Amino acid sequence: MRGADQNGKNTVLDTESYIDFVHFFLALFSLDVFEPGMSAGKIMLGLLMHNIPSIIMAVLLVIAWKKEIVGAVGYFEAGLLYNGIVIFNIVNSGLQWYLAISWSLIIAGPLFIIGILFLINWKKKK
Repeated sequence: MRGADQNGKNTVLDTESYIDFVHFFLALFSLDVFEPGMSAGKIMLGLLMHNIPSIIMAVLLVIAWKKEIVGAVGYFEAGLLYNGIVIFNIVNSGLQWYLAISWSLIIAGPLFIIGILFLINWKKKK
């Protein structure tokens, strides 16, 4: 992590890593909408539905660049929300617990880390 630059801009966090996570990692999961025989309209609707979390995270990122506390709380809550959904699926579907833990580490782990980094940056600016 780097400190603030001469202008006091947010340089503690590498914003490129957020963009990579939001746009590439989460959007990667939308590639399963491509199936043989599907119409272009169904594929577009599927891509839109699968990319709603990416769009929400991108909007949160834009807000968080100006207000770090929003990023800290927002990304941390997104991780908690995902873990809640996974726990709900474990209880209601008989999903194996070790799969749920691996999913949570892969998806919610980076969200928690990003939230913590925003919190660190916010505290340094206070």
